[in-house]
Amino acid sequence: MPSKDLPTSLFQHLKGMRTIDQIMKSPSYKGGGVNYQDSVVIVTKGLKLEVVKNLPLYTVIDLSNNKFEGHITSVLGDLIAIRVLNLSHNELQGHIPPSLGSLSVVESLDLSFNHLSGEIPQQLASLTALEFLNLSHNYLQGCIPQGPQFRTFESNSYEGNDGLRGFPISKGCGNDPVSETNFTVSALADQERNSEFLNDFWKAVLMGYGSGLCIGLSIIYFMISTGNMKWLARIIEELEHKIIMRKRKKRQGQRNYRRRDNQSRQVINKDGFDFRTSGIQAKIYAHLF
Repeated sequence: MPSKDLPTSLFQHLKGMRTIDQIMKSPSYKGGGVNYQDSVVIVTKGLKLEVVKNLPLYTVIDLSNNKFEGHITSVLGDLIAIRVLNLSHNELQGHIPPSLGSLSVVESLDLSFNHLSGEIPQQLASLTALEFLNLSHNYLQGCIPQGPQFRTFESNSYEGNDGLRGFPISKGCGNDPVSETNFTVSALADQERNSEFLNDFWKAVLMGYGSGLCIGLSIIYFMISTGNMKWLARIIEELEHKIIMRKRKKRQGQRNYRRRDNQSRQVINKDGFDFRTSGIQAKIYAHLF
């Protein structure tokens, strides 16, 4: 029974793809002043294109829509002249080899619809010529590498990999500064909304102890049932702070009242009599004399 694995031995014999300088040289099969040209239909950057040119100048490996199994060989990383690598719609397993980060001129990399697992190699972030990337519908996980080209890819390049996180998908990643920034902005926005809500909450409490108490108990029950204990602790701290401040204001008001009352009792008429009365009455007597 023939093997379904990728033909590793074939890749080892593709010596013309091992150096970029050699592949950019003029074709050796020129003759009689006529350049040999051919055309081929390839799938590159997600599009089906017909390439009509000196084919040795445009190196493509397209083994898509087969039933290849096994692992992606690290030998592919030695074929540094590859412009397009398409291994999509197969049954490949294992990890993406870090050696693919050596494909410095690759423009299109499609490994979608396989059974690849593990993390996306950080080495792929150095592929500055990469214009199209499709790793969708595998079993990849971990943080998405960040680099100049990876910033340009949309979430559909990674869809179908529930274990992936980081930019540009919605799940956060601790090593991703953009995600951390988004998380910080989101946290500040939530804190601002919570602060506005707390202000409205205390207004409701101060407007009427009966209705305020009902609202407060309902909110506390909701937060306990949803497990938001940090917010509940914050509300209790706010309540304690407001109670202390109200008591301080009340004491300060009482002190000021006593001070004004003592001053008003010292009001003396022009004959030297002490009225020892309230401040309002003292003003009335002052007008009478």
